[in-house]
Amino acid sequence: MKIDSGIIRRVAELARLELDEGEMELFSRQLSDIIGYVEKINQMDTDSVQPTDHIVDLKNVFRQDAVGRSLAVEEIERIAPRFANNHIVVPKIIEEY
Repeated sequence: MKIDSGIIRRVAELARLELDEGEMELFSRQLSDIIGYVEKINQMDTDSVQPTDHIVDLKNVFRQDAVGRSLAVEEIERIAPRFANNHIVVPKIIEEY
């Protein structure tokens, strides 16, 4: 599949990128090479290959869910930068519309 400058121009527009003609030609050539390589891989016989989502056998490691000692309110008040009415006070990050 050939990636032409029209496709590159459209993707650059969507990504809000300003590309000159040289960059568009370079990216067009590079992406066409990548697509060509993927098409070669698609020609391989994979009928005997089992589907997998990861090449390394991964297992979740869970810790025991146990009740532990919580920090005392006084200790939290001592270490918090700002504390009021038994709450840690943080800067407002959500703007009103």
